[in-house]
Amino acid sequence: MGKRVLIIDDDLYIRDVYEEILKNEGFDVDTAADGVEGERMLLEGGYDLVLLDIMMPKVDGLEVLRRLSIKRPAKPNGPIVVLTNLANDPVLAEAQKLGAKTYIIKSDSAPDEFLKQVKEIIGDC
Repeated sequence: MGKRVLIIDDDLYIRDVYEEILKNEGFDVDTAADGVEGERMLLEGGYDLVLLDIMMPKVDGLEVLRRLSIKRPAKPNGPIVVLTNLANDPVLAEAQKLGAKTYIIKSDSAPDEFLKQVKEIIGDC
């Protein structure tokens, strides 16, 4: 069985592209379309890696991270990586204070670069 990855992003195109890239590499991928659904899945736990968008309707990525610092998942999750288009933004520093391991700049990551980053992060776990 491959490593389990959860993608939480409100952008259907991004979810689909990242899901296809990861599934083609043998990862088991679940997706969530917003922070509410993503938080529920995170609390069930058991993911080796979580890719969490910052800017989402309903509940944004920072709020998901805040809530996770209060509620513990049923099964532990691996690192949470923030997905964003905001390089050098104070939001990224806040996300890391709240437990995000690192970030991926969506607009700067071609599919092969995205996959390389994911493999490096999972390899560091």
